[in-house]
Amino acid sequence: MSLCRIKTVEQLRGYSPGEFGKLVGLDRVPEVRCLREKLDQLSLDDSAEKWGAHLSRQWMEADPEAAGTLYIDGHVRVYHGNKTKLPRKYVSRDRLCLRGVCDYWVNDAVGNPFFVVEKTVDPGMLTTLESDIIPRLLRDVPGQPSPEEREADPHLGRITIVFDREGYSPAFFKRMWREYRISCITYHKFPGGAWPEEWFDEQEVTMPQGETLTMRLAEMGSLVGSGKDAVWMREVRKLTDSGHQTSLISTAYALPHIQLAAQMFSRWCQENFFGYMMRHFAIDLLAEYGVDDLPTDEKVINPTWRDLTKQKHSLVSKLRYRQARFAEMTIHPKAAEDTKRYRNWIRKKADLLEQIQHLEHEIGERKAKLKKTPHYITWDALEGTEAFQQLVPGRKRLLDTVKMIAYRAETAMATMLKGPTVDTPAARRLLQDLFMTEADIFPDVDNKILRIRVHSASRPAANRSLQGLFDQLNDSEMIYPGTGMRLVYERGN
Repeated sequence: MSLCRIKTVEQLRGYSPGEFGKLVGLDRVPEVRCLREKLDQLSLDDSAEKWGAHLSRQWMEADPEAAGTLYIDGHVRVYHGNKTKLPRKYVSRDRLCLRGVCDYWVNDAVGNPFFVVEKTVDPGMLTTLESDIIPRLLRDVPGQPSPEEREADPHLGRITIVFDREGYSPAFFKRMWREYRISCITYHKFPGGAWPEEWFDEQEVTMPQGETLTMRLAEMGSLVGSGKDAVWMREVRKLTDSGHQTSLISTAYALPHIQLAAQMFSRWCQENFFGYMMRHFAIDLLAEYGVDDLPTDEKVINPTWRDLTKQKHSLVSKLRYRQARFAEMTIHPKAAEDTKRYRNWIRKKADLLEQIQHLEHEIGERKAKLKKTPHYITWDALEGTEAFQQLVPGRKRLLDTVKMIAYRAETAMATMLKGPTVDTPAARRLLQDLFMTEADIFPDVDNKILRIRVHSASRPAANRSLQGLFDQLNDSEMIYPGTGMRLVYERGN
């Protein structure tokens, strides 16, 4: 546990600072001029990425059931630096298009992270899933059914992935099931008309964190997509008190519909994870202060194509407005007997017709140019002000891994603190206060004990909860790395 202030050993037991440094292993830490330099050393040769991948496999192997259902979502990390001009991305929390990097996080059903994929050039969720995330899941997720088991049960899936409407694609759902037996769960993008209310039954749904909710649910099969991309999926709808029907679709054919609802409607855990990590773990903090070239064959959007598309959309918007005005004037003509108003109406209508014909001609020209302009070009083909570089990823990957470890550790301790009067948010607040509380360290070399005495909290209820946590930590008999000394936590007066 990291504590805010440590008294010197001279004040406690008569040791010199140098002796105490040797005692806890600080003499083996290489000397560096600053923290940034240390981070660079630890990130050399993709060390941070390899470490993160190793930890991700360990976490999955430790909890195969949690790794069987994975939640995937993108988070835009806005870049305010001036080293390079990164591509613009839409940031939903700010409702603006801002320069930044898109991180795709993979979490379990209660929000614990497994790994993150960084995309400077964001190809979208579906492409990232197929190129970066799915191959890794097929390789790392433990407990996947064997080919013989899948052949014996045609409805048995290997992994279930849950995502929002950004990943909606019937062709993708069909391909994932046909090629990999991966089940997808997402919201229905085009749910159609409302189902009769008598189809819905009240069901007790147990959520991943253990709480039980009552939902009005109904299920039926639905053909999603059209043509060769059409796929038969399960559609489950939830009826709210207001009468709104929330629809989800899934290729998890073997799961009960109650479990499908629990998994889909637990997707908020990932949104809460992003909010909590931004507020308390600073995942948006700028850690990179250098730039590097992207691979020369990296595909990026052609700036010329983007400009032509923008011009076309602008022209189409102007055309639709004028067509609506022309139709309105046609429906409501002026009387011919009123000569002045009638002539004015004729002149305005002729002007609108001329503008409409001119805009249609310009739109046709833009469409013709777009057909000849490639949508994507390679990164090295960018010129002038459109050229950009990627941020050096080493430090960021290292810090993301450390933050995932810290979040998982905090989650585990929050679980220890939970009780009849302490829920998860309250447990996290207790831990946040604990991390800021002063403590004293008393090394007992003879008995090989490193005693951590935490100053008392201001509330008796908090002291009781923390004492229970300390008892569980002490029962685990943790050894401070490199010293052979057992950590013992206790509460001071």
